[in-house]
Amino acid sequence: MDLEFERCYRAVASRDARFDGWFFTAVHTTGIYCRPSCPARTPMARNVSFFSTAAAAQAAGFRACRRCRPDAAPGSPEWDVRADVVARAMRLIADGEVERSGVPGLARRLGYSERQLHRLLVGELGVGALALARARRAQTARVLIETTDLPMADVAFAAGFASIRQFNDTVREVFATTPTALRAKRRGTPGTPGELTLRLTARAPYDAAEVLLFLGAHAVPGLEEWDGTTYARVLDLPHGPAVVRLSPAADGSVSARLRLTSLRDLGAAVSRCRRMLDLDADPSAVDEVLGADPALAALVAGAPGRRVPASPDAAELAIRAVLGQQVSVAGARTLTGRVLHAAGTPLPEPVGTLTHAFPRPEALADADLTAVGLTGSRRRTVHALAAALADGDIPLDPGADRAEASRALVAVPGIGPWTAALVGLRGLADPDVWLPGDLALRRSLAALGSSDTDAAGRWQPWRSYAVMHLWALAVPTLFTRAPALRSAS
Repeated sequence: MDLEFERCYRAVASRDARFDGWFFTAVHTTGIYCRPSCPARTPMARNVSFFSTAAAAQAAGFRACRRCRPDAAPGSPEWDVRADVVARAMRLIADGEVERSGVPGLARRLGYSERQLHRLLVGELGVGALALARARRAQTARVLIETTDLPMADVAFAAGFASIRQFNDTVREVFATTPTALRAKRRGTPGTPGELTLRLTARAPYDAAEVLLFLGAHAVPGLEEWDGTTYARVLDLPHGPAVVRLSPAADGSVSARLRLTSLRDLGAAVSRCRRMLDLDADPSAVDEVLGADPALAALVAGAPGRRVPASPDAAELAIRAVLGQQVSVAGARTLTGRVLHAAGTPLPEPVGTLTHAFPRPEALADADLTAVGLTGSRRRTVHALAAALADGDIPLDPGADRAEASRALVAVPGIGPWTAALVGLRGLADPDVWLPGDLALRRSLAALGSSDTDAAGRWQPWRSYAVMHLWALAVPTLFTRAPALRSAS
């Protein structure tokens, strides 16, 4: 985001929550930084500076406001929209790559040297990867301090700190208080033992019920569960499987109940849930573009802020997309369930109806799928795709180059442009994907008096959201706010 001073200051003066997460306001007279919607008295313009990340504000010596909690603001939608190396790095850092493999590992994943990556991040954001990861660790630590009774030493190492001293110093610098004082002031009481309950914020408008309904309608027994209100699923995280239960909250956010194998995976779990629920999107920007088109205006007005539900794991989505080719949603669920039980990783013990984590590519590449019910050609495609994912020939991690991933996918025999586009839309959370030849889209476009060719470019850079509006028109059972499909004639 271009941090043009007057524009940012107007957002702060009007307490515009739409800009929360886009930038942070640092107040020189108090030494704190806030989100734009902070309810505190608006500081004088001469006393403020603006930063694009919380990490940059912290590196400049400012501490987080205790009133508006800027560290808990929705993430910047910029990192999902952009495809350059800085955005890819931000997505990987949010997923915990620095904690898992350090800055050298992050640089390798991006194909850059450490020096090149540091120069790019500092040049745009003012801080490097270590400072960005430190801000992420501080937020994870705060969540654990406020939602568990874990000893502080356990909190420190679970959040990714290398030592108790580093943990204590960071909490003091970022929050201007001690870990013990943070716990004493926590809101509410810890939940069920072994389970964390978090509030995942979103930019309004946000219809959590609709997003969860869409995910629930595609739920695979054993991997996912849907009871009409709460969507639950198994997450395959770096240090072991986890179970998350997601349900709408009264304030427009999403309540997440997490059961983790290792608390070290908390940051990754939150990042993947946010991506799955599309919580960091900028609905105002999307609706402004799509609502200006006469063909979509009524659809956008009827469902403002509609989101694109994604997958927490793009490799899983790629396999499921292949299994779902040319079959119904119910048929895809059945086939995926069979693959899950044939090659998935069983949980140490079932959690309700959840029994397995989705097969990892290396397990699926060698799995015997003859009894699953796939055709020979489809079975060969699944094996070839899994082998390419396992070997790293197809990059589908959060920092993947989306264009490169699409090219690699269509090189696999049996994967065409539609499947590759679906992986981009719901696997890599690309906001600007069109599904060529999709029958449901064609049906909706015909009803609106438009065509696939017309739509190919006119809704950029938000074509993924246009897809969701048109799907809602064609398949209303997957959406809570879906209009009836009428013929153009």
